[in-house]
Amino acid sequence: MPAVFVHGNPETAAVWDPLLAELKAAGTAPADLICLSPPGFGAPLPPGFGATVGEYRDWLIEELTRFAEPVDLVGHDWGGGHVLNAVMSRPELVRSWASDTIAAFEPDYVWHELAQRWQTPGIGEADVAARFGAPVEQRIATLVERGMGEAAAEWVAQGQNEAMGRAVIALYTSAMPPVMAELGRNLGNAARRPGLVFLATEDHVVGTAEQRRRAAHRAGARVEVLDGLGHWWMTRNPARGAEALTRFWASLDQG
Repeated sequence: MPAVFVHGNPETAAVWDPLLAELKAAGTAPADLICLSPPGFGAPLPPGFGATVGEYRDWLIEELTRFAEPVDLVGHDWGGGHVLNAVMSRPELVRSWASDTIAAFEPDYVWHELAQRWQTPGIGEADVAARFGAPVEQRIATLVERGMGEAAAEWVAQGQNEAMGRAVIALYTSAMPPVMAELGRNLGNAARRPGLVFLATEDHVVGTAEQRRRAAHRAGARVEVLDGLGHWWMTRNPARGAEALTRFWASLDQG
């Protein structure tokens, strides 16, 4: 049974390295741990790919159809949004799903300040040009300052480029209200497969704890509280995340 990991913004698959190392060390994880990089985020932007919410959903669904069996799907940040969008549309492609980003599908969710900047014409383009055009040392420092573990930040920063900036603008502008809330009307479809929502208590860009719990309930998912951890919990305490995933997957094996 493969376990498939999908990261978000402004990241590459390197953000998963600490967590994958813990899962492998535990010896109880699936044999196949596979990372899928959304176009523009550690993978090329194909010609004609518009980097919208719907196109990322379709991209992930196409990737999942390549597996011979349903997978255990795990998403972080926008990767978590892609996971939910794919599962709502094609739940038969997964055995289970896990995400730390689900409140964006709630009608009262408000995008964080940086997202709103990226959704503002002119201001967003200037921000990503400065952010991803800065020297790599500055990009590393920015990620660490925002909470990413330094080892992961060193690798992630190397993948930040002009194409990522274009993808960021396209993705966030395609997700302006009421797009996500309308998609969230189908959140109950995700309940057709076992789900796990990570609630990192110090993650303040993915909605309130109440919004996350409410969305998890609509999706029929369990909630795993990561007390004291922030947005990049998988780089700060990967052992905690690995333990939660391993326990979740083991419960599925037990029926």
